[in-house]
Amino acid sequence: MSYIPRLKEKYRNEIVKGLMEQFQYKTIMQVPKLQKISINQGIGDGIADKKLVEYGVNELTQIAGQKAVATTSRKDISNFKLRHGMAIGARVTLRGDKMYEFLDRLIAVSIPRIRDFRGINDKGFDGRGNYSFGVSEQIIFPEIVMDKVNKINGVNITFVTSAKTDQEALELLKQFGLPFKNQK
Repeated sequence: MSYIPRLKEKYRNEIVKGLMEQFQYKTIMQVPKLQKISINQGIGDGIADKKLVEYGVNELTQIAGQKAVATTSRKDISNFKLRHGMAIGARVTLRGDKMYEFLDRLIAVSIPRIRDFRGINDKGFDGRGNYSFGVSEQIIFPEIVMDKVNKINGVNITFVTSAKTDQEALELLKQFGLPFKNQK
């Protein structure tokens, strides 16, 4: 028997039924699902020091469990001493089982390690059912060894769902276990 991630199993057995009842979908195919998770790290000081981008790519690879790639600038900006094609960040996109594994680690281990955490802000929806939020320090992830960190950088995480509205996406992510702030 092959391995199935815990949250993938939870989605199939519990979340689909709950969302069908709540939003009165006629078929299972209408139920929104998580399509991908994009993790992005901007490294502004990578212009001056090329090694910082390499460190960022290595850190994102460790965090995601999948090879990250360096992002490059699209145009010249003289005020920032930026030229077209310079490496300025790192990104990785997770799908399938690796996506569910990352989400499980994010919810169970990483988010509780955020200092003064009061819940994730629910204002990060884009109007089409996608949600983004930022983490100010990459050291909340247990894969990162504190002694080997050269510079503390933030990480942006985007959840892309098949939901048509933000309310459906919010409910989907709540069902997965993302700790949103209590609405008053």
